[in-house]
Parts: sequence; structure tokens; C-alpha cells
Amino acid sequence: MSQYEIEIKSLLGSFERARKLKEKIKEKGGEFVRSNNQLNHYFILNDVNKFKEKFNSHLFGEDKVKFNNIIEEGSNFSVRTRDTDGKVLLVIKASIDNDTSANGVSRIEFESEMKITLNELDKLLLDAGLEYQAKWSREREEYKLDDINVCLDKNAGYGYLAEFEKVVPDKFVTESVKEELLKIMKSFGVEELPQDRLERMFAHYNSNWRDYYGTEKIFNID
Repeated sequence: MSQYEIEIKSLLGSFERARKLKEKIKEKGGEFVRSNNQLNHYFILNDVNKFKEKFNSHLFGEDKVKFNNIIEEGSNFSVRTRDTDGKVLLVIKASIDNDTSANGVSRIEFESEMKITLNELDKLLLDAGLEYQAKWSREREEYKLDDINVCLDKNAGYGYLAEFEKVVPDKFVTESVKEELLKIMKSFGVEELPQDRLERMFAHYNSNWRDYYGTEKIFNID
């Protein structure tokens, strides 16, 4: 069964705003889940059919079914590899509306743990015809508020960012879920980072990622 991710980002900027949001999450009954450090490597996918053909042999069972489903159903793919404190994942996100797959609000999502290193997984993607887009690093704290996931991130380049996310099995409820998330965010005193600004930030980082990856440096783009 496919999973659909509705995720809204809010740019917090300062440590103080992140701390206040964390307090409000706890006040409203949010439970701390985990914290971790992540490396995320983004790829450009030029040939979907070649990727499908080359990578199918590295997946098994339900993961293979889900992989083929997202390739068939999605569009405008965002492919990334992730190392979360030593756990290596292949992550694919694809658009189901007019937003981008990398940063859009409503997306179909695939995620599979791979029993190899991040560099080995990267090589498999490069061998399948993909190209590096950018490398990202972040520190993350995850919270659970009923059926909603809230992540507080400290991203290289972006600074402090919050993500409010809900995963559903039905793509036809994405608009109502988005309204639900926006209402919750308003109660926390944070607002959605506009898609056009997010795209400008994303483009700037991708062009300059070597200056930020693994560092404390941040930039500000309106």
C-alpha cells in the first residue's frame, strides 16, 4: 500500500524560537521520540526506466513492490540516500500535485533500509545513471503529537527549521490534512514557509552546498 506524506515546513531561524516551539509541543502533550544526526545526499534522476531496471535487483519483497508503485504512480522524483547515526536508507519522494517532489507539501513516499554503507548506496545510484545534486547535514529531534510527527531540525545552510507531517494511505484526503496541519501550526505560533521562498533557498543551497555541508554556516534568502 502506498503512503502519502503531507508535510509543511516552518523556518524558525534562531535557537530561541526553536526552544519556544519545543516547549509548546511538550505543553500540548507532544512526546519526544528520538534525536539523531543525519547526512542526506540528493540525486538528480534523468532516466526513470534505467533506474527502475538497474535498482530492482537490490530490493526484495514488499520494498520491491513499493519501489515499483512509486515509479509508476509518481512524477518529478526526488531521490536521496540517508545515513541516520549509521542506519542507511534509500528515500524516494514523488509529486502528486503541482509542488516539487523535493519540497512539496503533498507527496508519495518510499523508504527502505539498505544493509550497506552510505558510500556504497551512493555508488549504486551513480551506476544506475543518477547524478549528485547536493549533500546535506542536519541534527534532528523528533516528536509525536497524536498522529502527527513534528521534527525540529538544525540544518546546515538553513538554520533551525520545523516540519509538521502526517502520513496517510489515501491521497484524496491530502487537502484536508494540510488544513489540519496549518491549524495546529497556528496554535503553536509558527507559519508555513512559502513554497517560492523554499525553492529559492533550495536552489541556493544546491549551488553552494560544498560551503555548508557539515558546517554551522547559515544563509538568509527572502
